[in-house]
Amino acid sequence: MACAISILLREFCDELALVDVMEDKLKGEMMDLQHGSLFLKTPKIVAGKVDVLTYVTWKLSGLPKHRVIGSGTNLDSARFRYLMAERLGIHPSSFNGWILGEHGDSSVPVWSGANVAGVNLQKLNPDIGTDADQENWTETHRKVVDSAYEVIKLKGYTNWAIGLSVADLIESLMKNLNRIHPVSTMVKGMFGIGDEVYLSLPCVLNSNGVSSVVNMTLTEDERAQLKRSADTLWNIQRDLKDL
Repeated sequence: MACAISILLREFCDELALVDVMEDKLKGEMMDLQHGSLFLKTPKIVAGKVDVLTYVTWKLSGLPKHRVIGSGTNLDSARFRYLMAERLGIHPSSFNGWILGEHGDSSVPVWSGANVAGVNLQKLNPDIGTDADQENWTETHRKVVDSAYEVIKLKGYTNWAIGLSVADLIESLMKNLNRIHPVSTMVKGMFGIGDEVYLSLPCVLNSNGVSSVVNMTLTEDERAQLKRSADTLWNIQRDLKDL
């Protein structure tokens, strides 16, 4: 619902559809938003039941792969940029860094591309992100992974950050901005991945969906971590391959 309200308040669409498996709660949320229609500029708010993976959505919808996108590691990357920037004493928009792969525990921090104003942090500290790093930057990625659990422990769930993250993606799509986001897309054939899995890579988003995927220069270790993420997902998905 934080995603819904973030989208509504930024006036991106003329119709918003809510999808969930909890039908009663879903109808209640829909009605609650409809009652506030006077204060919104989205004339139509509807709701319906389904709860599926990005991969399953792609398979069942029949849509081309560039039209099916998962929010992926867009929020993970935002958390990473916030935590790194806080330690560096700068605004998150001034730190450039990416979390790729699978959202959550097996996500891949791209230390080789982390930079501030073009100054590559790995060149300043060749051990950054490794066990040998005396500055312990790896702790920042651990905090990215643990941050959702911490918020859930404190308030029971996460909602505002993911809502803002999804609205950010919607803006790039609806306004045809050609901005780059780390979102979940079909990665078969990239970085040595041979299976049909959805993982997060830097994607150019516009009104067509994913218009292109940025071919990042990754280290061998980063490529291996990305491949492990793909293998983890494929082991879950393999039973769905006949969809």
